[in-house]
Amino acid sequence: MRAIAYHNPGSIDRSDALVDIELTRPAATGRDLLVAVQAVSVNPVDTKVRAGAPPFDGRAERILGWDAAGVVEAVGADVTRFKVGDRVFYAGNIARDGSNAQYQLVDERIVGHAPSTLSAAQAAALPLTAITAWETLFDRLRVLDKAGTEPAAILIIGGAGGVGSVAIQIARARTDLTIIATASRPETQDWVRSLGAHHIIDHSQPMAAQIAALGLDAPAFVFSTTHTDRHLADIADLIAPQGRFALIDDPASLDIIAFKRKAVSVHWELMFTRSLFDTPDVAEQGQLLEAVSALVDQGAIRTTLTQTMSPINAANLIAAHRQIESATTRGKIVLEGWNHD
Repeated sequence: MRAIAYHNPGSIDRSDALVDIELTRPAATGRDLLVAVQAVSVNPVDTKVRAGAPPFDGRAERILGWDAAGVVEAVGADVTRFKVGDRVFYAGNIARDGSNAQYQLVDERIVGHAPSTLSAAQAAALPLTAITAWETLFDRLRVLDKAGTEPAAILIIGGAGGVGSVAIQIARARTDLTIIATASRPETQDWVRSLGAHHIIDHSQPMAAQIAALGLDAPAFVFSTTHTDRHLADIADLIAPQGRFALIDDPASLDIIAFKRKAVSVHWELMFTRSLFDTPDVAEQGQLLEAVSALVDQGAIRTTLTQTMSPINAANLIAAHRQIESATTRGKIVLEGWNHD
């Protein structure tokens, strides 16, 4: 089978940063599905792993990719939720080979049936960001705990990125929160407005004053998707007392002492935690993907795909990595289809 991999971690500008290779097609056992991959999405995690993580022990290559849509080719003996021919979407497990291959093994517990109203490319844009946004909103920030009180507000920093784009939609579809999203350019402001944000502020300017100017109560929740270290003092200033703050990026350090006076709780989200540690609730990821799929088919959530490249090969994947590393991506980049020469 065809795959795209790297042999040594490093810069995307190296000639061998990502290369096309041939591997033996794996076989499904246990709870695994063997998926014929039709489309893959590219996320910041891909670039971070490629830049710094060597191949797994005993392997000459590492295959990236934590977003895919495809068709079930074979099932392990213990699989109960899927059958051959099912259309699926998923983000996978960072400790296993990724989706940048024609065939991939993935645990059925972290897989969902793909939305029937989306193409493979449109579906592939959603899993990692949807899992991240859903877990942040409902498992970390526990936004539904505010039900029955005065309508609360949430500030989503980086609203136009992959996670922000789907977090706005999930919050709009599943909660009564007032959604404040940040975006700094006219095109990204238009994008987050189209996704359902009630208010938009500019994260390149001090945010606390902009929040105050909206005439709303201080946000009970803040969800930071990017550049958290730059915004931390501002977040501590603008968040409500006893508020909840969550982040997903990787600041070099995080001094949260400024949150003590307001008794703000701090939550870190990593969507790979459940699969990495095989937690007792790992199947929650498959169930939430089913919920996302239903919301898509109901018209409550739309794909965040904004750019498609074809075919899936090293050259296109390198271009996508470069775009992700520019930190200016709106929505999601997807690679679709394989050459069959």
